[in-house]
Amino acid sequence: MKYCDSIVGRKHEQDILQMCYDSPKAEFVAVYGRRRIGKTYLVKQYFDEQFDFYATGVYQESRSEQLKHWQNQLAKYSGTRHNKPKDWNEAFALLQDLIESLPEKDRFLIFIDELPWFDTPKSGFLRALDLFWNGWASNRPKVKLIVCGSATTWMTNKLLGDKGGLHNRVTRPLHLMPFTLLETEQYLKSLNIDWSRHEVLDAYMILGGTPFYLSLLRPGLSLTQNVDELFFSGDAVLRSEYSFLFKSLFNEATLYRRIVELLSTSLMGLSRQDIVKTLKIADNGNLSEALDNLVRCDFLRRYQAFGKKCNDPIYQLTDMYTLFYLRFVKNHNGQDEYAWSNIGSGQRNAWSGYAFEQVCILHISKIKQALGISGIASDVCSWYYRSTDHRAQIDLVIDRSDKCIDLCEMKYCDRDYELKKDYVEYLNERRDLFRDVTKTTKTLRLTLITSSGIKPGKYLSSIQGRLTIDDLFK
Repeated sequence: MKYCDSIVGRKHEQDILQMCYDSPKAEFVAVYGRRRIGKTYLVKQYFDEQFDFYATGVYQESRSEQLKHWQNQLAKYSGTRHNKPKDWNEAFALLQDLIESLPEKDRFLIFIDELPWFDTPKSGFLRALDLFWNGWASNRPKVKLIVCGSATTWMTNKLLGDKGGLHNRVTRPLHLMPFTLLETEQYLKSLNIDWSRHEVLDAYMILGGTPFYLSLLRPGLSLTQNVDELFFSGDAVLRSEYSFLFKSLFNEATLYRRIVELLSTSLMGLSRQDIVKTLKIADNGNLSEALDNLVRCDFLRRYQAFGKKCNDPIYQLTDMYTLFYLRFVKNHNGQDEYAWSNIGSGQRNAWSGYAFEQVCILHISKIKQALGISGIASDVCSWYYRSTDHRAQIDLVIDRSDKCIDLCEMKYCDRDYELKKDYVEYLNERRDLFRDVTKTTKTLRLTLITSSGIKPGKYLSSIQGRLTIDDLFK
């Protein structure tokens, strides 16, 4: 497989694009994912913009304006100026004519970016796309159609979930995920930002693995200075991003924001019924769609609490940018442009602990790899218990098929963590309570994950699994 030097990471995605390009049949590839994740960049860079036709939808433009953009692109690639198409059927017919008029070649590559924005009300765009693909393109093995879209509700419901002519016509859906910590480190180095892994972790806890947000970091500034500039300065770029983020991704932006903002107040997450009760909303298909799309777009994590029924999942907010924004930026009065520099250590430490836990959960595959259990089937969940005598919770439980359970504790610290007697006793007591309450007969392993190292000491042997920040970067 070939890999593009200008693309950081994304090896799996590049493999898929190459496989579809080399395929002996027509391919319809749909690339989707949250805004700013790098969908357009991936496709353009991988194919070096060598398209036989390229067009992009424009947010909230009319059908007439969208057709005009299409007309201009047809002229660019054909060298011939046509009248503006009267509708989308004519627009796709002209695209068909363009491809058929091109000199014979191995592949014809069509890239339509921001596909959902072409589908304005009563435009007939989706029916025309259906006719173009089913009536012509799908029968031509050399045609490779790639589409992108940030509007997740449209991509998942109208394209990937279409019940009409486009049902199951997408030959390869490609969900572009946020960068991992390792990919973030590699990307920052490509920007001439050579930070320690602890600083990369701190940046990830604020910006997540969203390439565009990371690209805004300036090499000449410290992370703290960058955060002040991006979130709290007079023209802070990422302060205004939040409101547009949901409008561009989801049709019912208000409902999505209400769910996300509610979940930002509950560290453990909430059940569906908790969300319905607190927001006073109907428990119907609209809520199901919103929760599913928030999960698909990597804003929420859906998981089971240990010992709970499979039909009663917990939803937890895990998008790092959104968590940081809602905690520190949303209600900022704008008077202190150095708010992050001046924030108290107590507030910062409380947030850092929770944010580090979310980073660990996002890197569960790395944790399993470090524990040597990648090939062992396991369920990842959490556990909490409330009674008149006890209150306990474990944010990360790895329930393994080899009759072991890892009870994971995650500790954020800026130096090697020192295990002390009282803390080890606390972990042992909580482990014993877990066994008593759950009645499990599996072997229980205490696992500690720290953002730095772990100091050698006499209590170290009490912890069966010991992971550090380097394990999350593997």
